[in-house]
Amino acid sequence: MPVTNGQVEQWLAEDVGHRDVTNHVPGWTTGRLVAKESGVVAGLDAAKAVFDYLDVSTGDTPVEGGDRVSTGETILEVNGPAESVLRGERVAVNVAAHASGVATETRRAVAAAHEVDDSVAVAGTRKTTPGLRGVEKRAVAAGGGDTHRLNLSGMVMVKDNHVAEMGLEGAIEHFRERKSFATKLEVEVEAPEDGARAADAGADIVLFDNLSPEEVQSGVESLPDDVLAEASGGITVGDVPDYAATGVDVISMGSLTHSAPSLDLSFRTGE
Repeated sequence: MPVTNGQVEQWLAEDVGHRDVTNHVPGWTTGRLVAKESGVVAGLDAAKAVFDYLDVSTGDTPVEGGDRVSTGETILEVNGPAESVLRGERVAVNVAAHASGVATETRRAVAAAHEVDDSVAVAGTRKTTPGLRGVEKRAVAAGGGDTHRLNLSGMVMVKDNHVAEMGLEGAIEHFRERKSFATKLEVEVEAPEDGARAADAGADIVLFDNLSPEEVQSGVESLPDDVLAEASGGITVGDVPDYAATGVDVISMGSLTHSAPSLDLSFRTGE
């Protein structure tokens, strides 16, 4: 899901409004996007797309998505008409700072999981900002995480609302009959003992939702070896080690995208 010209146009229109006097500056200038704190870089493709749309040259970036940068390090350089550079800088900074914050938080979570078990994957969720899912999912990947399903087409997930309407086994049977042979079926359960029920009914993946690490471990131990186990539900970076020790294959975290603080970036011109 690369950034499109339509997205960039919408971002710029939101920031510029009906009349931009602020950035009506003559001449030519250079600019640098600089890290004001250390972290993991992401969103450079989106930042470059903003400047490309404005016919500002970006050239080669000194770093790539997923690289760790230090305070004061330059992560993007641009060259072009001053008015265009200034018009694009705030949008570019905002999107790169947000994406880099997601990547940094993801890297922290992955490191915490791998201190316990380096086979455990840390995944994002669909709790993304509307219009920014592609940027945020790529940021999760840049941080070393798994993107999980990118949209509803990626995997069939039986959730609590489905179970409330059709019952656990009934919901699983309903969706197994309708999904493609190439599509996995994941089932969300809210009690450890329901994991085995879901597996017996045909789940490929069992998601233990909003359970304690002790409850998740109990549920994982009841699953056959060919069924993947996932933990989710309000898990923070601080919680990750306890969940990684339960035997799950995946820890999914909505907080990676909806709560990660932006990395502090600054844009400087004429240097």
